[in-house]
Amino acid sequence: MTVKLGQEVPDFTLPSSTGEAISLSQYRGRKVLLYFYPKNMTPACTQEACDFRDIHDTITVHGAVLLGVSTDSLASHGKFAAKHELPFPLLSDEEHVVSELFGVWQLKKLYGKEFMGIVRSTFLIDEDGILSAEWRKVRVKGHAGAALEQIVK
Repeated sequence: MTVKLGQEVPDFTLPSSTGEAISLSQYRGRKVLLYFYPKNMTPACTQEACDFRDIHDTITVHGAVLLGVSTDSLASHGKFAAKHELPFPLLSDEEHVVSELFGVWQLKKLYGKEFMGIVRSTFLIDEDGILSAEWRKVRVKGHAGAALEQIVK
């Protein structure tokens, strides 16, 4: 089952780069901007993480929480977060359970090869746990700003 706009997002718990397990339910009462990205240390994913880093203070001022999700290991997340001074948790979805819940774990093609992976996507979950906005198959340029606009509405 893939969560759809207007539906309540089922609770989930994933290990994070902060060293603690993070559950969606712990942020009830706050907006959650949940962004899925393919891989740490790649150019587009680094740019996206840095774009979100640069507006993180504004996101939190508006009462929202930012969480990044990929299938990378916690060790990889730790290095990525430290190298780019990311002030928000990166969640490790190595079994792609949450990625499948949001429908972002898909067949991808690159240089003629097919493989399963995360399709870059972002979701805004409202204070009541309802999926209120989504951006699928995201292009990095300008995306963080567009997501921020939705938060401050």
